Amino acid sequence: MNDIVLSARGVRKRFGDTEVLKGIDLDVTTGEVLCVIGPSGSGKSTLLRCFNHLEKIDAGRIWVDGELVGYEQHGSSRAVLRERRPRDVRRQRERIGMVFQRFHLFPHRTAVQNVMEGPLVVKGHPRADAERRARELLDRVGLADRSEHYPSQLSGGQQQRVAIARALAMEPTLMLFDEPTSALDPELVGEVLGVMRDLARSGMTMIVVTHEMGFAREIADRVLFLDQGAAVEEGHPDQVFNDPRHDRTRAFLSTVL
Repeated sequence: MNDIVLSARGVRKRFGDTEVLKGIDLDVTTGEVLCVIGPSGSGKSTLLRCFNHLEKIDAGRIWVDGELVGYEQHGSSRAVLRERRPRDVRRQRERIGMVFQRFHLFPHRTAVQNVMEGPLVVKGHPRADAERRARELLDRVGLADRSEHYPSQLSGGQQQRVAIARALAMEPTLMLFDEPTSALDPELVGEVLGVMRDLARSGMTMIVVTHEMGFAREIADRVLFLDQGAAVEEGHPDQVFNDPRHDRTRAFLSTVL
């Protein structure tokens, strides 16, 4: 159990009368890349947001590094959950990097200042150390020569790479990617996927919601297919893409491959 970074059991989530997650069970181990695929509205992004308590689950449990995310257990049977205080949730999120569809960079800060922000404000690192690490990370994502540029001076692909560097600056044990290329022009997708490939090869534990089937086939250790809030199929990319067990998986893949 020591190599399990994220564990989810019976995770359910509703929005009004609609149940968008229907009892998801999942384990992700150290260094693993899990790609989550499925049609729009299947619950992929909601699941990802539950993993760092951006969405509150209605039932189930989620652990990251062995710690229950978002809640504390109480009562003699420890079956009662009480939501953690906001500062405790923020502390948990420090270990969970997240890259969104949109970049959410501070428009009034340069690339290097955006990457420095978390270590400075949240972790209290000395400014010189935060800047040195930020420049190292910008170099890692191929943007050393854009460190003093503002977001408005960067392409969408460059902004997303800054967002990846910003998440990495918090030294997370788990990286979540929510369709990180969906807002990009087609010619910019490759540069972001290239950075993600390098992260995967370096041993970063990653959960990636994506519509890029070629990327999922190439880089994933495991693929999870969600449909209507349920985990329909899960397995090695070769099995899921070449020999899916379920009719619903086959029907979906026939429309996207």
